[in-house]
Amino acid sequence: MHELGIVYHIIRDVENVARANGVSRVSGVTLLLGEVSGVVPDLLLDAWRWAADKKPITQGAELIVEPVEAVTHCETCGCDYATVEHGKTCPHCGSGETCLLQGREVMIKQIETPDEDPADAVPDGPSDVPDAVDAANPLRIA
Repeated sequence: MHELGIVYHIIRDVENVARANGVSRVSGVTLLLGEVSGVVPDLLLDAWRWAADKKPITQGAELIVEPVEAVTHCETCGCDYATVEHGKTCPHCGSGETCLLQGREVMIKQIETPDEDPADAVPDGPSDVPDAVDAANPLRIA
């Protein structure tokens, strides 16, 4: 289950952003998740709950998954179409000269924090969360 590795990566990035901004608690993380990313949303949410509750900064934090529709562009006729419904063959002209425009995203969109005193910020230092990265779907802080 690579969803747990993705969750560890998210938590590490959240900790780094929180530390850089003097934040000690996170109440929610919104993730953009592409329709063809290969990540199973229910497994991701289960992995999040298990891992996030082990870290003080993310304990009790909600993971909100926003789906991103997969869209493919046809190089031959210039049309864009729903990837999942039609695959790699353009439904408009039948060409296979297509490229995926969106739908593989696994990207942090937003990190929410409760009101807090900056004096309670996370201390400096590296995270002890393993560095598990899905290279095909890199996570990015938006």
